[in-house]
Amino acid sequence: MPPPTPIEPKAVEARTADTPEAEARPAGQPAMSGFRFRCIACGDLTDSAVQNFRCSRCGDLLEITSPNWSHAQGSSAPTAADLKTIWKQRRASLSPVDLSGVWRFRELLPTLENLHHVITLREGNTPLYDLPQCSRILGLPHLFAKHQGMNPTGSFKDTGMTVAASFARQAEFRWVACASTGNTSASMAAYAARGGLRSLVLVPEGKISWSKLSQALDYGAVTCQLRTDFDGCLRLLQELVLRAPVYQLNSINPFRLEGQKTLAFELLEQLDWQPPDHIIVPGGNLGNSSAIGKALLEMHDLGLISRLPKLSIIQAEGANALVRTLREAGGRRLVTVQAETAATAIRIGNPASWKKAIRVLQATGGACEQVSEIEIARAKAEIGAEGIGCEPASAVTLAGLRKLLKQDFVKPGESVVLVLTGHVLKDPDFTMEFHRGELLRATAESDSAVLELQALRRPPIVLDATLDAVIRTLEEQEKSNLHM
Repeated sequence: MPPPTPIEPKAVEARTADTPEAEARPAGQPAMSGFRFRCIACGDLTDSAVQNFRCSRCGDLLEITSPNWSHAQGSSAPTAADLKTIWKQRRASLSPVDLSGVWRFRELLPTLENLHHVITLREGNTPLYDLPQCSRILGLPHLFAKHQGMNPTGSFKDTGMTVAASFARQAEFRWVACASTGNTSASMAAYAARGGLRSLVLVPEGKISWSKLSQALDYGAVTCQLRTDFDGCLRLLQELVLRAPVYQLNSINPFRLEGQKTLAFELLEQLDWQPPDHIIVPGGNLGNSSAIGKALLEMHDLGLISRLPKLSIIQAEGANALVRTLREAGGRRLVTVQAETAATAIRIGNPASWKKAIRVLQATGGACEQVSEIEIARAKAEIGAEGIGCEPASAVTLAGLRKLLKQDFVKPGESVVLVLTGHVLKDPDFTMEFHRGELLRATAESDSAVLELQALRRPPIVLDATLDAVIRTLEEQEKSNLHM
């Protein structure tokens, strides 16, 4: 059988500030930003991009730039106070785009031809929690968690997916696709279904949580389990989008990162535009840290915030490509690893956005650290004890904070925001194995730190169905709490 004839991939075109929108804006509100694609390496600017979202000159990744947003524009540009007022007013609106915690900030997002193209599930609008127990344990009074697991499909991916999927819809693609460790596939499948698109998911066989995979199946995705790891799935996807009219929705897609910027806008609004000293994020494919950093720099440039928080990235020891890249190669070349960690959402050994992430670390003065599987499990249980909960990958933030405190990079009087990226129900197997004492068995005899986990375990207790048995259990629990 002859090979299939290559199909010319579609290109996504940028909108300029002069491009008229089909939906009129209320009087007195500024136009949405025009944008272009810019190479992160050579700086080449272009008005369109093919579906691998790489520079036609040097082959590196593209990002979206909005040259119309700068102080050089003078009086034609809205002030920081104008933007804050507009965004606050929209919270009282019943318009679908204003009910979205992403599109509410659309002045700083790429321009759609028509807001009717927007695919939204009311993403964003996620809570900022204080963490009183963790604050007491760490001696850190000003500790908060921005919980992106409270998004519609249970992860931070939704904030980027609404933007990227909307641009796919505008460009009249029928198929969207992603490689995934789980969360991306769930989010993409949901937004594709909502927008009347077909979705293709490529996942590594046996290496993702069934809870995440079940979401993609339920939302109607064509799901392929490939005999490779995540990085192999992504390489195949990059080839696919150059052969067929399929729109890529991984974080290589710069529209994804534009949507994920809004986490930072919303966070600073919740803090009354007073920046915390530190923001700590998990590090997997490094798109989210890149997006948050980009948002911080844009807000600072626009005068929305007076100073930059330090943005730090935490990885699992078994998936520590960025840590090794910085320590062994000085950030000049990527040191890839064979990723292995129970925190499946960040089980990535060849992160696509490593250059963007390094640039953010340098711009904000942040740190990059790694944590062990035991440290992840402990931190996850501690976040759960706050009544919040998160998936394992999110817990690296608290585990990493512990190390940064010991290194005196974070000072006790400073304010810290942990970004929790996924809901506790994303990986219930991890949680059950932890509380039953089945997790980390291989290291139980060799690592004394496992003993610290015992007090955090809450295994189910099997009893006879009698009142006396239940009362005895309550009394035993009371006694054990007195000795804690």
